[in-house]
Amino acid sequence: MKTSRAIHCLAALLATSSAAADPGTVEGTVHVTRPDASVSPLSVVVYVVGFAEPPPDAEARITQHDRHFEPDLLAITVGQTVSFPNDDVLTHNVFSLSAAREFDLGQYPRGRTKTKKFPAAGVVDVYCNIHPEMAATVLVLPNRRFARPDDTGAFRITGVPPGKWTLYAYTRGATTPVSTPIEVAPGQVTQAELTLVEDRKDHSHLNKFGEKYRESRTYP
Repeated sequence: MKTSRAIHCLAALLATSSAAADPGTVEGTVHVTRPDASVSPLSVVVYVVGFAEPPPDAEARITQHDRHFEPDLLAITVGQTVSFPNDDVLTHNVFSLSAAREFDLGQYPRGRTKTKKFPAAGVVDVYCNIHPEMAATVLVLPNRRFARPDDTGAFRITGVPPGKWTLYAYTRGATTPVSTPIEVAPGQVTQAELTLVEDRKDHSHLNKFGEKYRESRTYP
């Protein structure tokens, strides 16, 4: 009888432990307020902070095309590598002066690809030293629990471990990200609403030498 009771208790304990380990889901909506009331597609990343995960094996990518970086906002995990293929007819340069990851890949033509690993969390602004209109941001995050909302602002992040965390929303058009505390229960869905105000008016930046771009130059 004692043995049977002990086995039953052990089975119940294992079942409880298994349930406690079940990840949850965070979903909701990001509302973006723009001064000009425009309704262009959202370029937003929603992410959960408070725990760490290893990066995926796959490389992320930012493509140089038609004098733009595509996408202009990319979320990756600490330790992940990003490739920067040049798919434009023009020669480009890729560099960053950000404290989280300062680098310069030099200039290279169409058909060439260069890569960079991002070993530390932070915000990395990426530019081209030839074409000042080219700009992108890499969000290097501590885990893989992030998502891009659809054009209505709806998002869904799966695989979130149970616990009390912080949910953020980031866009290049806002001076700072917004956040809200969340509590994720095992196997449950947590609802969240965030509001971003795109109030960043100045997107100017210096070249890789810390100098102003020469406005009078006709860039190829």
